[in-house]
Amino acid sequence: MDSSSLRARQKERRRARIYGVAIELFKQGGFQATTATDIAKASNVSRGTFFNYYPYKEAVLLDYGSEVMDRLREMAEMKLASGQAPLGVLYDVWDQLADENTRERDLFPPLAYEVMNPNPERARTAYQALPLSKVVELVLRPMHQNGQLRTDLSLQRISNLIADTYLMVALRWSAYGTERPLKEEMRLALNLLLEGAVKR
Repeated sequence: MDSSSLRARQKERRRARIYGVAIELFKQGGFQATTATDIAKASNVSRGTFFNYYPYKEAVLLDYGSEVMDRLREMAEMKLASGQAPLGVLYDVWDQLADENTRERDLFPPLAYEVMNPNPERARTAYQALPLSKVVELVLRPMHQNGQLRTDLSLQRISNLIADTYLMVALRWSAYGTERPLKEEMRLALNLLLEGAVKR
């Protein structure tokens, strides 16, 4: 093994260690209370080294969110390939995401805030790391191809609107809570999006 590939593997291991330690600290003490210095100290690296891997604390959460999105995409692909109906798969994706958000309730608000960050570069980075709309688009594509979706909006626009709705409902639930579990709130919101609010 040459020295450049060895260095790359060492960097990957160090990043993975920093990430794992940071997520543990966020879960134990809360995201807001955990500082970059805390993470660096617990990871046995300097504060400067932490910032070499993560330019800001919220960037650690983007890795976490990206892992969640990868799992959702894999699940959706597997279910679609096995012949499950796209709408059923969409509800399964919603339920899985709601379960994850419920388990990690304190991590969701700062993660959602990154998507809406007033700094356009950070918002773009977050949007790319958390491609929920792409997962929704993947699930709905068979319905679009079969002419089962409305045609006055593009598949991308429909998928973005559905993903944005998830973000806002989950953010409100995480911050304020309701009498209903998040899974119920999300199903209610998805039903409303798919069926409409106007009585027919």
